[in-house]
Amino acid sequence: MLPVPTIPAFMPPRRILMGPGPSDVYPEVLAAQSRPTIGHLDPLFVGMMDELKSLIQYAFQTKNEMTLAVSAPGSAGMETCFVNLVEPGEKVIVCRNGVFGERMRQNVERVGGVAVVVDNEWGEPVCPDKVEAALVAHPDAKFLAFVHAETSTGALSDAKTLCTLAQLHDCISIVDAVTSLGGVELLVDEWGIDAIYSGSQKCLSCVPGLSPVSFSPKAVAKLKARTTQVQSWFLDQTLVMGYWGNAAGAKRSYHHTAPVNALYALHESLRLLANEGLENAWARHRKMHLLLRDGLTKLGFKFVVEESSRLPQLNTVYIPAGVDDAAVRKHLLEEYNLEIGAGLGALAGKAWRIGLMGFSARRENVALCLHALEESLA
Repeated sequence: MLPVPTIPAFMPPRRILMGPGPSDVYPEVLAAQSRPTIGHLDPLFVGMMDELKSLIQYAFQTKNEMTLAVSAPGSAGMETCFVNLVEPGEKVIVCRNGVFGERMRQNVERVGGVAVVVDNEWGEPVCPDKVEAALVAHPDAKFLAFVHAETSTGALSDAKTLCTLAQLHDCISIVDAVTSLGGVELLVDEWGIDAIYSGSQKCLSCVPGLSPVSFSPKAVAKLKARTTQVQSWFLDQTLVMGYWGNAAGAKRSYHHTAPVNALYALHESLRLLANEGLENAWARHRKMHLLLRDGLTKLGFKFVVEESSRLPQLNTVYIPAGVDDAAVRKHLLEEYNLEIGAGLGALAGKAWRIGLMGFSARRENVALCLHALEESLA
Protein backbone atom coordinates (compact mmCIF):
# COMPACT_ATOMS: atom_id res chain seq x y z
CA MET A 1 0.00 0.00 0.00
CA LEU A 2 1.17 3.53 -0.76
CA PRO A 3 1.38 5.88 2.22
CA VAL A 4 -1.70 8.02 2.89
CA PRO A 5 -1.13 11.50 1.38
CA THR A 6 -1.29 14.31 3.91
CA ILE A 7 -2.25 17.25 1.70
CA PRO A 8 -4.09 20.30 3.04
CA ALA A 9 -7.05 21.81 1.20
CA PHE A 10 -5.99 24.03 -1.69
CA MET A 11 -6.78 27.66 -0.86
CA PRO A 12 -5.73 29.99 -3.69
CA PRO A 13 -5.18 33.69 -3.03
CA ARG A 14 -7.58 36.23 -4.49
CA ARG A 15 -5.76 37.35 -7.62
CA ILE A 16 -6.73 40.22 -9.88
CA LEU A 17 -6.68 38.70 -13.35
CA MET A 18 -5.72 41.19 -16.05
CA GLY A 19 -4.07 38.85 -18.50
CA PRO A 20 -5.39 37.27 -21.71
CA GLY A 21 -7.71 34.95 -19.75
CA PRO A 22 -9.08 33.64 -17.57
CA SER A 23 -10.64 36.85 -16.32
CA ASP A 24 -11.98 37.60 -12.85
CA VAL A 25 -15.13 35.56 -12.30
CA TYR A 26 -18.27 37.34 -11.15
CA PRO A 27 -19.07 36.54 -7.47
CA GLU A 28 -22.59 35.59 -8.56
CA VAL A 29 -21.12 33.08 -11.02
CA LEU A 30 -18.94 31.47 -8.36
CA ALA A 31 -21.98 31.26 -6.11
CA ALA A 32 -24.05 29.69 -8.90
CA GLN A 33 -21.45 26.98 -9.40
CA SER A 34 -21.72 25.95 -5.74
CA ARG A 35 -25.45 25.16 -5.99
CA PRO A 36 -26.59 21.54 -5.50
CA THR A 37 -25.69 19.18 -8.33
CA ILE A 38 -28.65 17.49 -10.00
CA GLY A 39 -28.76 14.90 -12.75
CA HIS A 40 -27.93 16.00 -16.28
CA LEU A 41 -31.24 14.50 -17.50
CA ASP A 42 -33.28 15.92 -14.62
CA PRO A 43 -36.28 17.83 -16.04
CA LEU A 44 -35.24 20.92 -14.11
CA PHE A 45 -31.76 20.78 -15.57
CA VAL A 46 -33.16 20.30 -19.08
CA GLY A 47 -35.26 23.42 -18.56
CA MET A 48 -32.13 25.31 -17.51
CA MET A 49 -30.40 24.11 -20.70
CA ASP A 50 -33.19 25.60 -22.79
CA GLU A 51 -32.69 28.94 -21.01
CA LEU A 52 -28.93 28.67 -21.50
CA LYS A 53 -29.39 28.09 -25.21
CA SER A 54 -31.50 31.26 -25.52
CA LEU A 55 -28.87 33.21 -23.55
CA ILE A 56 -26.09 32.01 -25.88
CA GLN A 57 -28.24 32.98 -28.86
CA TYR A 58 -28.60 36.47 -27.38
CA ALA A 59 -24.85 36.81 -26.77
CA PHE A 60 -24.10 35.74 -30.35
CA GLN A 61 -27.11 37.66 -31.72
CA THR A 62 -28.37 34.65 -33.64
CA LYS A 63 -31.52 32.63 -34.13
CA ASN A 64 -29.52 29.54 -35.10
CA GLU A 65 -31.27 26.46 -33.74
CA MET A 66 -27.94 24.62 -33.45
CA THR A 67 -26.55 26.73 -30.63
CA LEU A 68 -25.11 25.17 -27.50
CA ALA A 69 -22.18 24.97 -25.08
CA VAL A 70 -19.50 22.36 -25.77
CA SER A 71 -18.43 20.62 -22.54
CA ALA A 72 -14.82 21.70 -22.95
CA PRO A 73 -12.81 24.95 -23.39
CA GLY A 74 -12.61 27.20 -26.45
CA SER A 75 -9.95 25.06 -28.10
CA ALA A 76 -12.52 22.24 -28.21
CA GLY A 77 -15.00 24.71 -29.70
CA MET A 78 -12.47 25.31 -32.46
CA GLU A 79 -12.07 21.61 -33.05
CA THR A 80 -15.85 21.12 -32.96
CA CYS A 81 -16.26 23.42 -35.94
CA PHE A 82 -13.48 21.89 -38.02
CA VAL A 83 -14.11 18.19 -37.34
CA ASN A 84 -17.82 18.54 -38.07
CA LEU A 85 -17.62 20.64 -41.21
CA VAL A 86 -14.35 19.94 -43.02
CA GLU A 87 -13.99 16.61 -44.82
CA PRO A 88 -10.75 15.09 -46.15
CA GLY A 89 -9.50 16.84 -49.29
CA GLU A 90 -11.65 19.94 -48.87
CA LYS A 91 -9.90 23.28 -49.23
CA VAL A 92 -9.99 25.90 -46.47
CA ILE A 93 -8.72 29.49 -46.76
CA VAL A 94 -7.11 30.05 -43.32
CA CYS A 95 -6.22 33.56 -42.20
CA ARG A 96 -3.16 33.67 -39.96
CA ASN A 97 -2.14 36.80 -38.05
CA GLY A 98 -1.16 35.20 -34.74
CA VAL A 99 -1.05 32.00 -32.71
CA PHE A 100 -4.71 31.08 -33.03
CA GLY A 101 -4.88 31.45 -36.80
CA GLU A 102 -2.02 28.95 -36.88
CA ARG A 103 -4.04 26.61 -34.66
CA MET A 104 -6.85 26.82 -37.19
CA ARG A 105 -4.41 25.67 -39.88
CA GLN A 106 -3.35 22.73 -37.74
CA ASN A 107 -6.99 21.74 -37.21
CA VAL A 108 -7.63 21.78 -40.95
CA GLU A 109 -4.69 19.52 -41.67
CA ARG A 110 -5.49 17.12 -38.82
CA VAL A 111 -8.92 16.41 -40.30
CA GLY A 112 -7.39 15.86 -43.74
CA GLY A 113 -8.34 19.21 -45.22
CA VAL A 114 -6.13 21.37 -47.44
CA ALA A 115 -5.15 24.67 -45.83
CA VAL A 116 -4.48 27.70 -48.03
CA VAL A 117 -2.86 30.19 -45.66
CA VAL A 118 -3.33 33.95 -45.95
CA ASP A 119 -0.67 35.54 -43.77
CA ASN A 120 -0.75 38.96 -42.12
CA GLU A 121 1.84 40.50 -39.84
CA TRP A 122 1.49 39.93 -36.10
CA GLY A 123 -0.44 42.83 -34.62
CA GLU A 124 -2.31 43.54 -37.85
CA PRO A 125 -5.93 42.57 -38.62
CA VAL A 126 -6.72 40.15 -41.42
CA CYS A 127 -6.51 42.00 -44.74
CA PRO A 128 -9.74 41.60 -46.77
CA ASP A 129 -7.91 42.28 -50.05
CA LYS A 130 -5.54 39.36 -49.43
CA VAL A 131 -8.48 37.14 -48.55
CA GLU A 132 -10.36 38.11 -51.70
CA ALA A 133 -7.28 37.37 -53.81
CA ALA A 134 -7.00 33.92 -52.21
CA LEU A 135 -10.70 33.20 -52.82
CA VAL A 136 -10.33 34.20 -56.49
CA ALA A 137 -7.20 32.07 -56.85
CA HIS A 138 -8.90 29.07 -55.24
CA PRO A 139 -12.49 28.91 -56.53
CA ASP A 140 -12.78 25.34 -55.23
CA ALA A 141 -12.35 26.46 -51.61
CA LYS A 142 -15.22 25.37 -49.36
CA PHE A 143 -14.44 27.42 -46.24
CA LEU A 144 -13.00 30.69 -44.99
CA ALA A 145 -11.60 30.53 -41.45
CA PHE A 146 -10.34 33.47 -39.40
CA VAL A 147 -9.91 34.76 -35.85
CA HIS A 148 -12.16 37.70 -35.05
CA ALA A 149 -10.10 38.77 -32.01
CA GLU A 150 -6.54 37.42 -32.09
CA THR A 151 -5.68 36.73 -28.44
CA SER A 152 -1.94 36.54 -29.06
CA THR A 153 -1.73 40.13 -30.34
CA GLY A 154 -4.91 42.02 -29.43
CA ALA A 155 -5.84 42.67 -33.08
CA LEU A 156 -9.51 42.88 -34.14
CA SER A 157 -10.41 41.87 -37.70
CA ASP A 158 -13.40 43.02 -39.75
CA ALA A 159 -15.62 39.95 -39.45
CA LYS A 160 -18.51 41.53 -41.33
CA THR A 161 -16.44 42.22 -44.44
CA LEU A 162 -14.69 38.84 -44.33
CA CYS A 163 -17.99 36.95 -44.02
CA THR A 164 -19.43 38.94 -46.92
CA LEU A 165 -16.47 37.78 -49.02
CA ALA A 166 -17.12 34.18 -47.95
CA GLN A 167 -20.76 34.48 -49.06
CA LEU A 168 -19.80 36.00 -52.42
CA HIS A 169 -17.52 33.01 -53.08
CA ASP A 170 -19.96 30.41 -51.75
CA CYS A 171 -17.76 29.54 -48.78
CA ILE A 172 -18.79 28.61 -45.26
CA SER A 173 -17.22 30.93 -42.69
CA ILE A 174 -15.66 29.55 -39.50
CA VAL A 175 -14.98 32.27 -36.91
CA ASP A 176 -12.99 32.26 -33.67
CA ALA A 177 -14.76 34.56 -31.19
CA VAL A 178 -13.07 33.28 -28.04
CA THR A 179 -11.91 36.75 -26.97
CA SER A 180 -14.51 38.88 -28.74
CA LEU A 181 -17.81 37.50 -27.40
CA GLY A 182 -19.25 39.97 -24.89
CA GLY A 183 -16.42 42.48 -25.34
CA VAL A 184 -16.94 43.98 -28.80
CA GLU A 185 -19.69 44.10 -31.38
CA LEU A 186 -20.48 40.63 -32.73
CA LEU A 187 -23.61 40.06 -34.84
CA VAL A 188 -23.70 36.48 -36.10
CA ASP A 189 -26.91 36.57 -38.14
CA GLU A 190 -26.50 40.10 -39.50
CA TRP A 191 -22.92 39.44 -40.60
CA GLY A 192 -23.70 36.00 -42.04
CA ILE A 193 -21.34 33.98 -39.84
CA ASP A 194 -21.84 30.24 -40.46
CA ALA A 195 -19.91 28.55 -37.65
CA ILE A 196 -18.62 30.31 -34.56
CA TYR A 197 -17.07 29.32 -31.27
CA SER A 198 -16.06 31.13 -28.10
CA GLY A 199 -14.91 30.44 -24.54
CA SER A 200 -16.44 30.93 -21.12
CA GLN A 201 -13.37 32.41 -19.41
CA LYS A 202 -12.80 35.65 -21.31
CA CYS A 203 -15.34 38.50 -21.57
CA LEU A 204 -18.12 36.31 -20.16
CA SER A 205 -16.21 36.14 -16.84
CA CYS A 206 -17.30 32.59 -16.21
CA VAL A 207 -15.19 29.69 -14.98
CA PRO A 208 -12.96 28.15 -17.67
CA GLY A 209 -13.97 24.94 -19.40
CA LEU A 210 -16.97 25.62 -21.67
CA SER A 211 -17.25 26.73 -25.28
CA PRO A 212 -20.41 28.36 -26.69
CA VAL A 213 -20.82 27.44 -30.37
CA SER A 214 -23.39 28.13 -33.07
CA PHE A 215 -23.97 26.72 -36.56
CA SER A 216 -26.06 28.42 -39.26
CA PRO A 217 -28.60 26.44 -41.31
CA LYS A 218 -26.04 26.42 -44.14
CA ALA A 219 -23.41 24.89 -41.85
CA VAL A 220 -25.91 22.35 -40.51
CA ALA A 221 -26.78 21.33 -44.08
CA LYS A 222 -23.07 20.81 -44.79
CA LEU A 223 -22.75 18.66 -41.67
CA LYS A 224 -25.75 16.53 -42.60
CA ALA A 225 -24.45 16.07 -46.17
CA ARG A 226 -21.12 14.59 -45.05
CA THR A 227 -19.97 11.50 -46.90
CA THR A 228 -17.41 10.62 -44.22
CA GLN A 229 -17.84 10.03 -40.52
CA VAL A 230 -17.02 12.89 -38.12
CA GLN A 231 -13.52 12.18 -36.83
CA SER A 232 -14.36 12.77 -33.15
CA TRP A 233 -17.15 10.84 -31.41
CA PHE A 234 -17.30 13.25 -28.48
CA LEU A 235 -17.50 16.37 -30.65
CA ASP A 236 -19.84 14.93 -33.31
CA GLN A 237 -22.68 17.45 -33.24
CA THR A 238 -25.16 15.06 -34.83
CA LEU A 239 -24.88 13.05 -31.61
CA VAL A 240 -24.62 15.98 -29.19
CA MET A 241 -27.78 17.62 -30.51
CA GLY A 242 -29.71 14.61 -29.32
CA TYR A 243 -28.78 15.75 -25.83
CA TRP A 244 -29.23 19.52 -26.29
CA GLY A 245 -32.42 19.04 -28.27
CA ASN A 246 -33.41 20.48 -31.63
CA ALA A 247 -36.21 22.51 -30.05
CA ALA A 248 -37.22 23.72 -26.62
CA GLY A 249 -38.80 20.91 -24.62
CA ALA A 250 -37.55 18.17 -26.97
CA LYS A 251 -36.84 14.78 -25.43
CA ARG A 252 -33.14 14.45 -24.55
CA SER A 253 -30.98 11.41 -25.21
CA TYR A 254 -27.88 10.61 -23.17
CA HIS A 255 -24.60 11.54 -24.83
CA HIS A 256 -22.19 12.38 -22.01
CA THR A 257 -22.42 13.51 -18.41
CA ALA A 258 -22.64 17.26 -18.76
CA PRO A 259 -20.57 19.50 -16.43
CA VAL A 260 -23.69 20.38 -14.47
CA ASN A 261 -22.26 22.96 -12.09
CA ALA A 262 -20.12 24.62 -14.75
CA LEU A 263 -23.27 25.05 -16.86
CA TYR A 264 -24.97 26.68 -13.85
CA ALA A 265 -22.06 29.14 -13.90
CA LEU A 266 -22.35 29.85 -17.63
CA HIS A 267 -26.11 30.34 -17.26
CA GLU A 268 -25.48 32.95 -14.55
CA SER A 269 -22.70 34.78 -16.42
CA LEU A 270 -24.83 35.05 -19.56
CA ARG A 271 -27.81 36.15 -17.46
CA LEU A 272 -25.65 38.95 -16.05
CA LEU A 273 -24.56 39.90 -19.57
CA ALA A 274 -28.19 40.04 -20.70
CA ASN A 275 -29.12 42.17 -17.69
CA GLU A 276 -26.33 44.61 -18.49
CA GLY A 277 -27.18 44.56 -22.19
CA LEU A 278 -24.73 43.77 -24.98
CA GLU A 279 -24.30 47.36 -26.14
CA ASN A 280 -23.65 48.51 -22.57
CA ALA A 281 -21.07 45.75 -22.09
CA TRP A 282 -19.30 46.73 -25.33
CA ALA A 283 -19.30 50.39 -24.23
CA ARG A 284 -17.92 49.52 -20.78
CA HIS A 285 -15.01 47.59 -22.28
CA ARG A 286 -14.29 50.52 -24.61
CA LYS A 287 -14.42 53.06 -21.77
CA MET A 288 -12.03 51.06 -19.59
CA HIS A 289 -9.68 50.59 -22.55
CA LEU A 290 -9.47 54.34 -23.09
CA LEU A 291 -8.61 54.90 -19.42
CA LEU A 292 -5.91 52.25 -19.58
CA ARG A 293 -4.62 53.49 -22.94
CA ASP A 294 -4.19 57.04 -21.67
CA GLY A 295 -2.41 55.86 -18.54
CA LEU A 296 -0.08 53.50 -20.38
CA THR A 297 0.75 56.20 -22.93
CA LYS A 298 1.72 58.58 -20.11
CA LEU A 299 4.03 55.86 -18.75
CA GLY A 300 5.73 55.67 -22.14
CA PHE A 301 4.31 52.38 -23.40
CA LYS A 302 3.86 51.73 -27.13
CA PHE A 303 0.98 49.58 -28.36
CA VAL A 304 1.56 46.67 -30.72
CA VAL A 305 -1.77 47.19 -32.53
CA GLU A 306 -2.92 50.40 -34.19
CA GLU A 307 -5.88 52.09 -32.48
CA SER A 308 -8.24 51.44 -35.42
CA SER A 309 -7.96 47.65 -35.06
CA ARG A 310 -7.14 47.36 -31.35
CA LEU A 311 -9.16 45.14 -29.04
CA PRO A 312 -10.38 47.15 -26.03
CA GLN A 313 -10.41 44.01 -23.90
CA LEU A 314 -6.85 42.93 -24.70
CA ASN A 315 -4.16 45.60 -24.74
CA THR A 316 -0.78 44.44 -26.03
CA VAL A 317 2.15 46.76 -25.35
CA TYR A 318 5.86 46.50 -26.05
CA ILE A 319 8.05 45.94 -23.00
CA PRO A 320 10.36 48.96 -22.51
CA ALA A 321 14.03 48.42 -23.37
CA GLY A 322 16.09 47.06 -20.51
CA VAL A 323 13.09 45.83 -18.51
CA ASP A 324 13.09 42.21 -17.31
CA ASP A 325 9.81 40.72 -18.53
CA ALA A 326 9.56 37.82 -16.06
CA ALA A 327 10.83 39.85 -13.09
CA VAL A 328 8.17 42.55 -13.49
CA ARG A 329 5.34 40.05 -13.91
CA LYS A 330 6.58 38.16 -10.85
CA HIS A 331 6.71 41.41 -8.85
CA LEU A 332 3.15 42.30 -9.86
CA LEU A 333 1.93 38.86 -8.85
CA GLU A 334 3.75 38.73 -5.51
CA GLU A 335 3.31 42.35 -4.39
CA TYR A 336 -0.06 43.26 -5.91
CA ASN A 337 -1.73 39.89 -6.54
CA LEU A 338 -2.04 41.18 -10.11
CA GLU A 339 -1.61 38.98 -13.15
CA ILE A 340 -0.84 40.31 -16.63
CA GLY A 341 0.06 38.15 -19.61
CA ALA A 342 3.34 37.45 -21.31
CA GLY A 343 3.78 37.66 -25.07
CA LEU A 344 3.16 34.61 -27.24
CA GLY A 345 4.98 33.37 -30.32
CA ALA A 346 6.69 36.21 -32.16
CA LEU A 347 5.95 38.54 -29.24
CA ALA A 348 7.38 36.29 -26.51
CA GLY A 349 9.66 38.35 -24.27
CA LYS A 350 8.82 41.49 -26.27
CA ALA A 351 5.30 42.40 -25.13
CA TRP A 352 2.79 42.22 -22.31
CA ARG A 353 -0.88 41.46 -22.79
CA ILE A 354 -3.13 43.38 -20.39
CA GLY A 355 -6.69 42.15 -20.27
CA LEU A 356 -9.84 44.11 -19.49
CA MET A 357 -12.34 41.30 -19.86
CA GLY A 358 -15.79 41.01 -18.35
CA PHE A 359 -15.73 41.51 -14.58
CA SER A 360 -12.06 42.52 -14.85
CA ALA A 361 -13.00 45.60 -16.90
CA ARG A 362 -13.44 47.88 -13.89
CA ARG A 363 -12.07 51.32 -13.08
CA GLU A 364 -10.35 50.15 -9.88
CA ASN A 365 -8.50 47.46 -11.82
CA VAL A 366 -7.24 49.99 -14.34
CA ALA A 367 -6.02 52.28 -11.54
CA LEU A 368 -4.27 49.42 -9.74
CA CYS A 369 -2.59 48.16 -12.90
CA LEU A 370 -1.24 51.59 -13.83
CA HIS A 371 0.03 52.24 -10.30
CA ALA A 372 1.64 48.82 -10.04
CA LEU A 373 3.37 49.14 -13.41
CA GLU A 374 4.64 52.63 -12.59
CA GLU A 375 6.04 51.43 -9.25
CA SER A 376 7.57 48.31 -10.79
CA LEU A 377 9.29 50.16 -13.61
CA ALA A 378 10.60 52.83 -11.26
